[in-house]
This record gives sequence, structure tokens and C-alpha cells, in this order.
Amino acid sequence: MRKRNHMVKAVLLLFVGLNVLSLYSQKVDLVKYVNTLQGTNSRFELTRGNTYPTTALPFAMHTWTPQTGVNGDGWKYQYEKDSIRGFQQAHQCSAWTNDYAVFSLMPVAGKLVVDQFGRAAKFSHRNEIAKPHYYKVSLDNGITTEISPVERGAHLRFSFPKGKNAYVILDGYTGMSGVKIYPKEGKITGYVHNGRGLKENFKNFFIIQFDKPIRDYGTWENTTNISWQGESEHEGKGVGAWVRFDSGVKVQAKVASSYISREQAELNLRNELDNFSTLEETKQAAWKIWNDQLHQIFVEGGTEEEKATFYSCYFRANLFSRKFYELDKEGNPYYFSPYDGKIHYGYMYTDTGFWDTFRAQFPLNALVHPDMHGRYVAALLDAYDQCGWLPSWSFPGEGGSMIGNHAISLLADAWNKGIRTFDPLKALQAYYHEATNKGPWGPSNGRDGWKEYFTLGFVPYPKYSESTAKTLEYAYDDFCGFKLAEMIGNSFYENVFARQMYNYKNVFDFEVKFMRGRGEDGTWTPNFDPYEWGGPFTEGNAWHYLWSVFHDVNGLIHLLGGNENFVAKMDSVFIVPNTVKVGTYGRLIHEMTEMQMANMGQYAHGNQPIQHMI
Repeated sequence: MRKRNHMVKAVLLLFVGLNVLSLYSQKVDLVKYVNTLQGTNSRFELTRGNTYPTTALPFAMHTWTPQTGVNGDGWKYQYEKDSIRGFQQAHQCSAWTNDYAVFSLMPVAGKLVVDQFGRAAKFSHRNEIAKPHYYKVSLDNGITTEISPVERGAHLRFSFPKGKNAYVILDGYTGMSGVKIYPKEGKITGYVHNGRGLKENFKNFFIIQFDKPIRDYGTWENTTNISWQGESEHEGKGVGAWVRFDSGVKVQAKVASSYISREQAELNLRNELDNFSTLEETKQAAWKIWNDQLHQIFVEGGTEEEKATFYSCYFRANLFSRKFYELDKEGNPYYFSPYDGKIHYGYMYTDTGFWDTFRAQFPLNALVHPDMHGRYVAALLDAYDQCGWLPSWSFPGEGGSMIGNHAISLLADAWNKGIRTFDPLKALQAYYHEATNKGPWGPSNGRDGWKEYFTLGFVPYPKYSESTAKTLEYAYDDFCGFKLAEMIGNSFYENVFARQMYNYKNVFDFEVKFMRGRGEDGTWTPNFDPYEWGGPFTEGNAWHYLWSVFHDVNGLIHLLGGNENFVAKMDSVFIVPNTVKVGTYGRLIHEMTEMQMANMGQYAHGNQPIQHMI
């Protein structure tokens, strides 16, 4: 009896302690640790993150950012730059893919200047606040811009100096666009169509509602920078608009967008911004959403700097894949499909490349966002229905970039974690189609070299570029297909993928103890050098790809001759020099430079192929 009482007391103390910790953690402002400027000190030659100061809600359909780069530049904001030419609605998940469905707003004081170079204003980072829920910058010309986000739009405020005309310029960016100004109603509507690989009927419809009277207005286009004062409607490439307000005004702009229709954009505006009369209210609501989101992982201990690093990174892990669906008048989710250009009911997510994210981002989503992840993996099969292929690099439609067929890893991982929102047999059928065909788009749309992989047991080089890397990642994907089939008791697909999931062994050379390129006749690619990048590898070399056996570590240990040799080889990664031989790349690419800067031997933490090793 006494023992039982002690157990009850212990349980009560644990319960009280956990509740105290929970109450304490809920009081802590975690948003303060996030610095959205982290990673913006990047350029083509050297990336420190290739990020931009994202102002957005978690996984939102749109984000907002200041723009230092020229229209169309993937490096839309670079910390080293000292002028801003606009404040963009953005969607970019990678500087290398550029952006789509972009338009920007820029406040101008004094003389009307519409072109992106002439209107650019100097600024200092001392006068900049960059948080997930709030961005503010005071430009050197006396204008202050503030932004707070909602899921499908944003609340902006422009504060102008007295004694000068106050203009807001809408830039239609790099593709086709149309605008219509309603001066009496204080609003602008329109659309933009810009980006790569978009359906012809794709449009980003927007509405901008100002809270101060428009005194003058006009349209313009950014190819010649010609302006038409008093014209309220125009359509064409790079078409934009401008409006003038009273001198010294502080004007709010509520902005919302839709891929479905102008009417849906107006509905998004009403649903998401009508309840906020001031930017402060939008800002507070956005702060609460982010603080709750960040509290999913509450960190104790460590320094303030370490917490800032962690939460700034965790913030980035809560941006992609983004919601591509909207809510109709009854609150039902529906979307314009970037895959077939039609309207469908249900959920859709996009803007991600699986080669970068299947290793960590999506397994994390399955743990901390299981409901959202359940919708996401179900939407993968909807995308398959709409374009005939599982997505591999969607932005917003399928691009097929990089290597591997990693949608199956998301599906198998979700099923294994109890997320059962999709038909597993249909997933296996879709993956089988992926693994036995090559699609019309990039190398990961279908399977590049699938016939040779099936008949030879590897993808031959140089018949196919990056062939050894593809072999290794195909083998892992086949393992995922095998496990999903095993979990649902489907012996047919289990046997199909079991046959291939150890194909990694076919590109391991026992003589040099590395993975390497292999010709169609089975001979090893001559002049092997483990420090040489490219050729049969993707953004890496043999030191990196030796470890790309995610699913059979014991098998790799056996290939290397046992535990002792395996550990010694792993240690060698950090001991050997950080030598780079550019190989088929012909020049230093940023991943090479970053590995050398890290000075950790051949460990290249700046890129995917070796991160999992530690």
C-alpha cells in the first residue's frame, strides 16, 4: 500500500511538473529568436543559405519579401546590397529555380519614377526589422514600409514624408499581366503570369485595397517604362499601375491573391484581412500563429545565440511545401491545379524539390504536422492523376529536376508512421509506373536509365550523366517501395522491388573501396579519383556518395570489410584534405567552395549527398 502511495505521488509530481513547464513555455516569446535575414548573405558563387527575409505564415500560399535584385533574379534579396526596388509577393523555394506569380509594390516620394532602377531607394540594415510576422524598413528617403502576413496575402503600410508627393508603384514583373484601377473605391485588381513551365491558363489574380483616397493614377509597362496617366486599365507584358496619395500620408494596403479567380481573391481578402482594421492587429495575430508553431519544439538550455540559430532554422522548416489550395464560400478546400490547369476540390501543396527534402524535411513534417502531412501525401496521388507522374520537383507544376523518385519515400514513411490518408496500392502502382518509364521532363520525372538499371543492375556511365548517384538513390527508393508493399502484404510489388533494392552493391568497387562509375559493358570508368566531382555523381564526389546507402548500413559495412574498416573510412572523411577537382563541372561550383570553407576534410555539410553520414 505504501509503495502504491509513493507511485501515486510520483505520478502527481510528474504531472504538476509537466504542466508547470508547459505553462512556462507558453509564456516564452520564441518568435524573437527568429532572424529571417539568416542565409541572405548569398550569391551565385557562394551560398550561405540562398534565403530571403520571408514574411509569411507557416506553409502559406504566398510570402512577402523586400527586393534588392533585378526583376527575375533568383537572388531576390542579398544582404550585401544597399537599395530596395520593391516589396514582392513571392513563392521561391530555391534561387536556382527563380520565382513565379510575382508582383511587387514600391513606395516613391516626390517625382513619379516607375522603372525598377530609378525608383530603388537606399537603406541600412540598422533601420530594418526582419521577423516571420513583421517586416519593417525605414528607407534613406524618409519612407517606411511595414508588412505583416496572412495565408493568401499581406497587410502593408507605407508612411511617407511630408511635403512630397506620395506614390505606390505596382510592378507586373517579367511576364504577362493586367491591371484595373478603381480610384473611387481605392483599389487595384489584376493578374500576373510569370515563371517557368506554367500552364497557359495559369494566373495569379490579386486585389489591393487602400485605406486612403487615390488622388491620381495611371498604368505603365516595365519593358519601356512608358506611363499613361489617367488610364485605369491595361494589359500586356510587364504591365503595372501607379497611384498617388496625399503628401505625408500613412496608407495601408491590404493585399490578397488567388490562382482560381478575381472573385476568389476578393473572398480571400475578406476572409483573411477584413477582421483587422490596423496593421498592428494583423501583426499580433501573425505573431501568435508563429509563436504557437515554434512551440511545437521547445528548447531548454543552450545560449541565446544557439536558440536563435535553432529557431531561425526551424522557422525555415515551416515554410515549404506551401499550401496551394483556397477555401470557397462554404469553407471547402479547392485549387487550380498546376498539373492539368483545371479546378479540383481537395487539398494541394507545391513548391519543393524532393531531392533536397526527402531526407529530413518531410520526415519532420510527418512527426510534427501529421494532419497536414496526411493531406500532402494524399495530394501526391492527386497530382499523379492530373499529370500522369508522381511529383519529384514541383514549382508549382512538375519539373523533374535533380535525381531519384523520392515521392515513394514520403508515402512509405507516412504509412509506416500511421498516416493512412491514401490508397497504398495506388501509390505502388504509381511508383511502378515511375520506375519503369522515363517522363517528358527532367531526369527525375520517371527514371532516367531505367531499362539498364533493371537489366544490368546499375545505370551505366557515360551513357547517362550522374549515373552512379542515380543508381544509389533508385536503390533506396526501391527499398521504400518494397517496405510499403511489405506493410500492406502485396507480394507482387514486394518481389519486384526486392530484386532491385540492393543494386547499390553493383557500383561498389572492392579494389578502391568506393562507389564509382561503370560502363555498359561492366568495366569501371578509368582514371578514378575520389576527389573528382561530377561525372557519375551529382554535386559531389566518391567520398560523398560512398555513404548513400540509407537502407542497408550493415550491407555497406560488409562491403568495406567490417566495423573497424567502416569506422576508419568514416573517420577518413574528416581527416583527408579538402581537395577539390572540378571534374565535368569545369569550374568551381558553390558546393565545392562551401566544402573547402568548412575545412572538415571531404565532409560537405552544405549539400545533401553526405549530410546523413553523421
